[in-house]
Amino acid sequence: MLGILGGGQLGRMFTVAAQTMGYRVTVLDPDPHAPAAAFAERHLCAPFDDAAALAELAQCAAVTTEFENVSADAMRFLAKHTTVSPSGDCVAIAQNRIEEKAWIRKAGLQTAPYQVVQSAADISQASAGFLPGILKTATLGYDGKGQIRVHSLAQLHEAFVAHGKVACVLEKMVDLRSEISVIVCRLGNEESHTFDPAENIHENGILAYSIVPARLPQTVLGQARQMAQQLADALDYVGVLAVELFVVGDEQTLVVNEIAPRPHNSGHHTLDACAADQFQQQVRIMCGLPPADTRLLAPACMANILGDVWPEQGGAPDWLPLMADTRAHLHQYGKQNARAGRKMGHFTVLADNADSAFAAAQALHRTL
Repeated sequence: MLGILGGGQLGRMFTVAAQTMGYRVTVLDPDPHAPAAAFAERHLCAPFDDAAALAELAQCAAVTTEFENVSADAMRFLAKHTTVSPSGDCVAIAQNRIEEKAWIRKAGLQTAPYQVVQSAADISQASAGFLPGILKTATLGYDGKGQIRVHSLAQLHEAFVAHGKVACVLEKMVDLRSEISVIVCRLGNEESHTFDPAENIHENGILAYSIVPARLPQTVLGQARQMAQQLADALDYVGVLAVELFVVGDEQTLVVNEIAPRPHNSGHHTLDACAADQFQQQVRIMCGLPPADTRLLAPACMANILGDVWPEQGGAPDWLPLMADTRAHLHQYGKQNARAGRKMGHFTVLADNADSAFAAAQALHRTL
C-alpha cells in the first residue's frame, strides 16, 4: 500500500500508475470528491494535518505528495514511521520563495536578480535597482497567483500592502525569451535521469502549452538538464522534481525560476510520448527502484483544458473533434465542477516535429 498526500489530478495519475504496476493506494484529501479517490483503494477524507488520518497514512509502505503546499511537518512526522519522498525539508524549501532562491544560489546556479521584502522598511532607494519587477509572495503562489508587476517605488509600496504585508520577493524583470522546464527523476547520485526539456507557453499566468522537445539549441537544452540535475544533487533530492528556467536575452542565458517537488503539469506529455512517464517514475523512486527510461519517443505538445471551455448553460465541451484525431490523446481529471481557470484535463498531440505538434494542438484546442 502506497500513500499520497493530495487527491487532485496529479494524485489521480499517480494512483493509476501505481495500480498498473501492482501497488494499492491510500489517498489523504479533505475533498469527498477528490479526483484520485475514484481510483484509490482507500480515501482518508480528512484535513492534511489530521493526526488520526496521518497515523493511518503512516502505516503505508511509502508516502509521497502531489502538491508542495502540504504541511512539511506532516511529511516529517510520516518519515518517522515510513519511507517518505520527497523529504519534508525539500518540500519546505519549495514552499518558500526566499528559501528556494537561496538554495538555488547555494547550488551554484543563477536566478533573476531579487530582493527579499519582509517589511515596508525593506523598500528603499536600493529597491529601484530591481525595477521594473514582480513582487511575489514568498508562500502560496501558483498559476500566476500572488504576483504583482511594479514599475516604481510607489507601486512597490502599494503592491506590498495589496499582498497583506506578508514576506515577499521582489524579482527584477529579465529579457525573457522563453520558459522551459526539466523534470528530474532521482533516487541517488548514481541513479538519476532527466526528461527532455519542455518549452512552456503561459496564458493569464497558467500553463497553456508544453512543447517537447523545446525549440532551442541542443547546447542550451543540455545545459538546462545539467542545471536541473545539479540542483537536485545539491538538495540530495529523492523523487520527481520539476525545475523551471527562464531563457534570457540574445545569449539565451539560463536562470532558474522555481522548483516543484512533484510531477509537473509540463510533464504530462510523458504519459503518451515517453518510454516511462513521470508518475511511473514517482512510484518507482518512492519504492526504492531506479528511475526508468526517460527517452522521448515522439515530438509532442501538451495542451491544458481549463473550465473556461465548458458551456455556461451546462453540459460539457464537444470532445468529438479532439477524440477523432488519431494524433491526440485526451485525459480528463474527473472534476465535478468546471470554473474559469480550473484545470479540468489536458490532451497531448504527437507529431513528426515540435512545430507540427504545437500547431495541431492549437487547432484542436480551438474546437473545444
